[in-house]
Amino acid sequence: MTDTASPPRHVAPGPLAGQHFAAGLLAGKTALVSGAGSGLGRAIAIAMARAGADLVICGRRPEPLEATATSLRDLGARVLIHPMTIRDPDQVAGLFTATAGFGGIDILVNNAGGQFPQAAIDMSPKGWNAVIDTNLNGSWYMMQAAARAWRDAARPGSIVSITAPIWRGMPGVAHTCAARAGVVYLSKTLAVEWAPLAIRVNCIAAGVIESEGMRAYTPEVQRAFDRSNPMMRKGRVDEVADACLFLAGPTAGYITGEVLNVDGGQQMWGELWTNGRPAYFSGD
Repeated sequence: MTDTASPPRHVAPGPLAGQHFAAGLLAGKTALVSGAGSGLGRAIAIAMARAGADLVICGRRPEPLEATATSLRDLGARVLIHPMTIRDPDQVAGLFTATAGFGGIDILVNNAGGQFPQAAIDMSPKGWNAVIDTNLNGSWYMMQAAARAWRDAARPGSIVSITAPIWRGMPGVAHTCAARAGVVYLSKTLAVEWAPLAIRVNCIAAGVIESEGMRAYTPEVQRAFDRSNPMMRKGRVDEVADACLFLAGPTAGYITGEVLNVDGGQQMWGELWTNGRPAYFSGD
């Protein structure tokens, strides 16, 4: 298929996150969602609240968290807001102290993360470490703190980490590809180690999703993202949120150590050039 083929298919905004599930699916449960001030995290928190859960939401900036909390309370959820960064293990410890005072949690959704497009050969140690520290180390701090809390309370738990389709590499974001792959195989390891504690550990590999994160990429790259998968479009935040709701809750009670690809088939086919397609691959 060439660049002169029919234009990418676009879809209208999808249904509100969580509306396809039973209203009381997570009644009596509390979910912790990181990075819940915008984008995927906000959609996931809304899906959880629509399913009956109470929410603990965290992120670096309090203002977006407050806006999300208003939407969650409108859905009937109790909400605890805790501004912090997952890159700091001491702040993670403080977050889980706060969740204990809220009654503890049943579900952890590791959504917080980020990256920037850059050729790997030009990455500085600071840029590399910033992404690894957030996407891999931060996810680990959250998972370990949650597991310790559940172990000490003799309470089962469910972890879902939002990762990426790393299976064919991710040119232009080598740092996040390395970090997300680390989370995937960490999760598979923990699924076995923590099975005796009744803790399930799964991942969602989210493809190109139309959210605030698109701002990191040029308009040309954003348009090209529609060719990243055979469905020829970007995904919606509610499509990832609904997948997260499925994996986190009782609907997936016999699933652990798995990765659910929500990527339009990107792991099988498509061009993903986060920093623009090099002329070498243009065929000119």
